Amino acid sequence: MKKKLIIALAVLLLLISGCSTSNNNEESQEQPSSSPDKQETPVDNEETETDKAQQEEKITAPKETLQKKDEGKNVTSLQNALREIGYKLSEDGVYEEATTWAITDLQLQFEKLQATGVYNKATQNVLSSLLEDAETDFQPGKALPKQAETTMTSHGTPVLSNPYDQLAIVNKEFALPADYVPEDLVTPNVRFPFTEDLPKKQMRQVAADHLEELFAAADEAGLDLYAQSGFRSYDRQDAIFASNAAEHGEEAANNFSARPGESEHQTGLAMDVTSPEVNFQLNTDFGETDEGKWVEEHAAEYGFIIRYPKGKETITQYQYEPWHLRYVGEETAKEMMKEGITLEEYFAE
Repeated sequence: MKKKLIIALAVLLLLISGCSTSNNNEESQEQPSSSPDKQETPVDNEETETDKAQQEEKITAPKETLQKKDEGKNVTSLQNALREIGYKLSEDGVYEEATTWAITDLQLQFEKLQATGVYNKATQNVLSSLLEDAETDFQPGKALPKQAETTMTSHGTPVLSNPYDQLAIVNKEFALPADYVPEDLVTPNVRFPFTEDLPKKQMRQVAADHLEELFAAADEAGLDLYAQSGFRSYDRQDAIFASNAAEHGEEAANNFSARPGESEHQTGLAMDVTSPEVNFQLNTDFGETDEGKWVEEHAAEYGFIIRYPKGKETITQYQYEPWHLRYVGEETAKEMMKEGITLEEYFAE
């Protein structure tokens, strides 16, 4: 009897031991893998998301061409980039005078850039370099003060602080500084009715390049177009106006001749054109010639406008001048031609 009891207890102990081993094996199988690779995966994902967020926050120069009056996210991106290199600008997404000033100031500090106030590919490349160079000694505002030294002409006309602006309005309400002479004046490769090497052959580089294209197109159309008068200094304009005022009276002279500082010719962006049919004169008859009609129809394709069109005399405050071309850039010129408006109306909209 006693022997049977001992055997029963031994069997019971064996059964209890087997159950415990089985449970331990099951628990071991249910434990998650603790391999090094699986532990590092969440860390890698976290680093990737961080890098991505940093890339999204990085300030870059927009790739699109932009100019005064443009609006939208690309302008905001440009303003952010300009702020990053030190310019104090709002980020309102409107390409206004302050943004134009900042771009012009930047362009003036690099010889390879044309100072026009228009943000283009060349300007983008320079701006991108400045953004990448944390050690740059670039100084915002170094080249172009925000305010002209002389704020009023002797006639009480406000003086523009940014005479380099490709879209600057120069008229009886806004004048150029007396000492302003564009630094990039060149002589376009076009026909002139005189051979003397005079300053009036010159234009700013950006305008000269496009005038050559316009003349080439006119040649292909079988026309005989000539350039007559481009850049005119403040002093030269002063002498011309004084002569006209002496002959016709100051008030009458100011209907067809600008006071010094108020002439577009001083910008270097204007050129008077003519033809043999009007004996190379600058008069309204030019508008009735084949050359005059072609210019009126096609000038905008090359970035030029007829600055003083017929029927707009009360707005421009000058008589009709079919010969007077002003470079404003293709985008603006085409828009103005489509709408049939003047530069004053374009900026009043």
